Amino acid sequence: MTATGVGSLPGGDAREAARTVTGTFEDFAYLPELPARGPGADMIGRSLGLLVDLYAHVEPSGWRVSDRPGRDTKRSRSWLGEDLDALEEFTQGYEGRLKVQAVGPWTLAAALELRGGEAVLQDAGACRDLAGSLAEGLRAHLADVRKRVPGAEIVLQFDEPSLTAVLRGRVRSASGYRTYRAVDRQVVEGALRDLFAVHDGDVVVHSCAPEVPFALLRRAGAAGVSFDFSLLTEREDDAIGESVEGGLKLFAGVVPGTDVALSDPAGSVMGVRKLWRRLGLAPGTLAESVVVTPSCGLAGASPAYARAVQAHCVRAARSLADNPE
Repeated sequence: MTATGVGSLPGGDAREAARTVTGTFEDFAYLPELPARGPGADMIGRSLGLLVDLYAHVEPSGWRVSDRPGRDTKRSRSWLGEDLDALEEFTQGYEGRLKVQAVGPWTLAAALELRGGEAVLQDAGACRDLAGSLAEGLRAHLADVRKRVPGAEIVLQFDEPSLTAVLRGRVRSASGYRTYRAVDRQVVEGALRDLFAVHDGDVVVHSCAPEVPFALLRRAGAAGVSFDFSLLTEREDDAIGESVEGGLKLFAGVVPGTDVALSDPAGSVMGVRKLWRRLGLAPGTLAESVVVTPSCGLAGASPAYARAVQAHCVRAARSLADNPE
């Protein structure tokens, strides 16, 4: 049984973030994201900085496609380089799992604006170009991470909080008065499958939105799904049970991502034990099927809580492994 984080942390000190993560998660570290530094360090801007031959800049309404790399692209790449330098410093000799995060193609398409102000999502050709550019950028990024931390087992996480909205036609247009048409599930699944293929190791998809499409993600080739455990409903039991039996790992977000009084670690994973009993799964499979995480990123938490909640996840995972019943 193990634990890891989701991605974002409060503050702007890359070395402190890397020190905290590697000191807390001794066998499943991750590359921290520090969005408090501003545009380019945010989830969307960071991933746009990875794109190849496709650029973006910040407008009052958000990120918009550019003709050439500008100040915002350069800043995004500079901060990512700073984060990688810090991670490399604190992972000398590291041989555990190491998770790196990027925004998935559908959340990126819903967030990035075309020159006219509408989302890339409305243009099928632009969505394909965006996904292809992201694939090329990720290949180079993963190669860089492997070079910096050669002993690590790299896990690639795609952040897709808008995926359900894309599938259900709930993404609002620029005016806010209408929504974009739902994207066909086979198109969504195919694009994800192609993106997952850029990495020869495990791929995880994270969404802290309700109604995560577990079955679709498993068919696309995800090895795990990271989600806010508090948003699960019993209507999803069949999909989750089938996915777990098919080998999917659950990155169960069981601890709130913003400051609350933390319960005892065993109490934090009580819901996971109940889910296992409800699904009729063997308790012995918990250790191989569940990774404990916060419910979402920790950018909105205080620094003290962010440190405490990650250590709490490690203790909760240990509790689940020691007492699966």
